[in-house]
Amino acid sequence: MAYEKSPGTGAAAPSLDATGTLGAPSAQSFAGVADMRIALARTSRAQSVALLNQLLADTMTLRDLYKKHHWQASGPMFYPLHLLFDKHHDEQAELIDVIAERVQTLGGTSIAMAADVAEATSLARPPREREESSQQLTRLADAHERVLHAAREAARRAAELGDDGTNDLLVSGVIRTNEKQAWFIHEQSQRSPASRSR
Repeated sequence: MAYEKSPGTGAAAPSLDATGTLGAPSAQSFAGVADMRIALARTSRAQSVALLNQLLADTMTLRDLYKKHHWQASGPMFYPLHLLFDKHHDEQAELIDVIAERVQTLGGTSIAMAADVAEATSLARPPREREESSQQLTRLADAHERVLHAAREAARRAAELGDDGTNDLLVSGVIRTNEKQAWFIHEQSQRSPASRSR
């Protein structure tokens, strides 16, 4: 493998091909599924992997949205929102790990890099600027609703495919966690100064 010197460092870096990737072949294509002996047809596993990777991208985006709002919380509701956003961030991070492991269990490759997540997510990108707490809560409520809609559809499809493990994960993990968080966000939005002044 040819190496070139990285700018600003004394270390040598592997050379990249025209697409920006290392010259070595991949172990598995992103769209493919490996042979797995889990009594579930390859076509069923492939469909579940596609559904789960979409939910994974959205869940990673929602996790990051919580961290953004945690860092940018301000105003009279700063402290309770700061804590709530951090707690929900951690719960979304746990979901991410479980969803990614399910993708791997099915023989798929889970989405992993921020650029790929940004390209794949169905959630709207927030502005870089700090938003008022009422707008943060609205944005989070909208994101939860989108994730819940997709998770319910994916759970129904997994049941049709006979993929009980994915269905269980979606219902007991993704849906229940997002429903509870959406409830907390709704209740918090009722307590925010902007909602009381209406």
